[in-house]
Amino acid sequence: MLLVLVLGFAVALGGYVGYVAIRAAQPVTLPAPTGAYPVGRTIIGWTDHTRTDSLAPQPGTPRELSVWLWYPAAPGPDAQPAPYTPGAWSGLHLGGVPGLGETGFDEVHDHALADVPVAGGRFPIAVLAPGLGLAAPQYTTIAENLASHGYLVTGVTPTYSANLTVLNGQTVSATDAGNPPVFDATDLHAGPAQAAGDRLVGIWAADDRFAAAHVAALDSSGRFAGHVDATTTVYLGHSFGGAAALEACSSDPHCAGAADLDGTQYGTVVHTGLTKPMLLVGSENSCITGICQPADAGDQADRDTARVLLAATTGPTWCYRINGAEHFNFSDYGTYYLAAPIRTQLALGPINGAEALTITGAYLTAFADHVTRGRPEPLLTGPPPYPQVDVQRIAS
Repeated sequence: MLLVLVLGFAVALGGYVGYVAIRAAQPVTLPAPTGAYPVGRTIIGWTDHTRTDSLAPQPGTPRELSVWLWYPAAPGPDAQPAPYTPGAWSGLHLGGVPGLGETGFDEVHDHALADVPVAGGRFPIAVLAPGLGLAAPQYTTIAENLASHGYLVTGVTPTYSANLTVLNGQTVSATDAGNPPVFDATDLHAGPAQAAGDRLVGIWAADDRFAAAHVAALDSSGRFAGHVDATTTVYLGHSFGGAAALEACSSDPHCAGAADLDGTQYGTVVHTGLTKPMLLVGSENSCITGICQPADAGDQADRDTARVLLAATTGPTWCYRINGAEHFNFSDYGTYYLAAPIRTQLALGPINGAEALTITGAYLTAFADHVTRGRPEPLLTGPPPYPQVDVQRIAS
């Protein structure tokens, strides 16, 4: 009898492994951009020689960043698709192993074209920061959608905080300084975690401002000459990147507004507030908008922090919650196939992954269009057309 059970288990396990392998090899197409422009993409490496990188393992190293730039394009007949994760970027797979229980990145099809000419016109800058441990390409859906609506989307991967980035063709991993072990604590607003978050968000915010300034400088020569609205930047980010977006906006005179997607807030901006427009979008159980039923001390700390930020902020503010969404639904993870044992370890809610990203993209675009171009946006002022969205605060 025992032998029969063991054999049955082995057959079932083998069948499941085979199923996972088949699903991981099936193509996945990211949600299509909703704007009028085709999308181009290029990858740039920049070094900030004005800063010594305190996160680097080698003292005295200048801060180096990989920047992905999605933009409105005017492709020619020879345009080629931009691979989702070219070269060494394929190491972004969970565990660094391509396709093991996760859609192979060669099978993820985006909508960008590689290194094509820029469309006619001048376009605002939208700096997009990832969550802690993640990288710019894992937000391709959001980036492509904004670019299709006429933005130079600047995806900044924070070196030594991302699990993997690629500099000069070589992979670079996170360090304890860049992704502090204290962030594994339950309450991220307690003691060492609070201090580490406040310190790190300042570095990320400086990365965002540096990238914005360098994109603005592209207006003077090269492919982007004459196409950059160098006076207008909107900062956007998910999770810790959302906190960095708020912090960057607070000290950039060119900032038109900032959006935080499900990110616990850190830094001086929490107490000084923003004078510019602000968008906060939380997942179903998130407390980052200041409205929630805290499940634990960490939630209560997040709620209290958000309330301090909101009380100090004098700029117009919009707050929303997406029901059915969890933390990773703001990234491309919601679109991949993930084997059940992997999926249960990630904060992905029951909402359809593509739908969550479509909703997020709609609100980000409406916010960006309103604050950079002064367009009236019914999505920000009227009842939401999406049943999953709860309005928690609308700017007057």
